Amino acid sequence: MSLNLDEKKAIVAEVSAQVENAQAIIMAEYRGIEVGQMTQLRAKAREAGIYFRVIKNSLVRRAVEGTPYAGLTEHMVGPLAYGISTDPVAAAKVLHEFSKNNEKLVIKVGAMGEKIMSIDDVKALASLPNREELMAKLLGTMQAPVAKFVRTLNEVPSKFVRGLAAVRDSKS
Repeated sequence: MSLNLDEKKAIVAEVSAQVENAQAIIMAEYRGIEVGQMTQLRAKAREAGIYFRVIKNSLVRRAVEGTPYAGLTEHMVGPLAYGISTDPVAAAKVLHEFSKNNEKLVIKVGAMGEKIMSIDDVKALASLPNREELMAKLLGTMQAPVAKFVRTLNEVPSKFVRGLAAVRDSKS
């Protein structure tokens, strides 16, 4: 199916908008994947907030031109699906998890800003906790001293009350 010039411009503009806000781009070859499996992958990507799409490489080359992701152009060969995410871990995690269960999806390369990532780098990135998990750990770490301080302050009156109760019990 051939696209006319207006459709191509619209796609380039859409991808450019995604790339502008992207923290990470992961490229994967999808040769041989069945439609049902690809639909499942798209659903998982949508749930994780990832822009996941199969696009002509020439259109993506135009979209990343002049951005920190311009280094990816030399890797844009063959049938590729693009996972573009504002959360650097999300795209790597979703595509890596799917590729573990489906050997036909092969992660080719990724990028975070100007840094081009190898397959091993993408796997390492996928093993990191996502943004929500990191924020929860940070919040727990920040709350721990305050909670301990409050428990310590609460212990003084509690000991006093227990002491009074012990004196009352011993007198009666």
